[in-house]
Amino acid sequence: MEIYIKPKKKAALLNRHEILVSDVADVVSHPEVMAAVNKIKLKDIHASDAISAGNKNKNYLISVMDIIKKINMQYPEIVINNVGETDTWVHCISRKKRESPWLLWVRITAVSVILLVGAATAIMSFHTDGQIPKVFERYYSIFYGTQRTNPPIITIPYSIGLAVGIIVFYNHFMGRKITDDPTPIEVEIEQYEKEVTEAMTALMEKREESP
Repeated sequence: MEIYIKPKKKAALLNRHEILVSDVADVVSHPEVMAAVNKIKLKDIHASDAISAGNKNKNYLISVMDIIKKINMQYPEIVINNVGETDTWVHCISRKKRESPWLLWVRITAVSVILLVGAATAIMSFHTDGQIPKVFERYYSIFYGTQRTNPPIITIPYSIGLAVGIIVFYNHFMGRKITDDPTPIEVEIEQYEKEVTEAMTALMEKREESP
C-alpha cells in the first residue's frame, strides 16, 4: 500500500505535549490508514525544554526522514511518497495570560499614531524635496496667467487623488479588501515569514549537526 505525505514548511502548536504526524504533514491514503498515520507520535514536548531555553516557547525541527521512520516502525509494509518539504519548523507556544483590554487599546492607539505621523512626514518630505507646491503654482500660472500660492483648484483634487491612490495601492478600505489580489503588505509579510522560516530551519539544522 502507498501513502503520500506533504510536510509543511512551518507548524505552530499551542499548549501541546506531543507532535503528531497530522501536525506537520498532510497525509493522503485509504481513510483508515490515513487516520492511523495521522495519530502517530513524532516527538514529546517537554516543558523543561522551554525552561532550559530561557523562554516559554520551544522550536523543533522535524525532518521528513523522522516522519518516514516513525511510520515505517508501525507500518513497515507501507510505501511512503514525499511530495512536500524536507524539513518542518515546529514552533510550540505556551498559552500566555490574557492581555488587559485597556492595555491592548493603548498599544493599538500608539501604533496608529506612529504610523499616521510617519506617513504624513514621509509625504511632506517628498513634497518638499520635489518642490510640489511650486510645481502647482507654476501650472496655475501657465493655465490662468496669474500667480497664486497653493491654488485650491489643483491642491484639492491632488489631495483627493493621493488618498484614492493610497487606498487602491494598499487594496483596503474601511477594513475590507477591494479586490482578491494580495496587498503589498501581505506580500511583504509572506516574504518575511518565508525568510524567517528558512533562517530558523538552517539554524536548527546547524545546532543538530554540532556536537
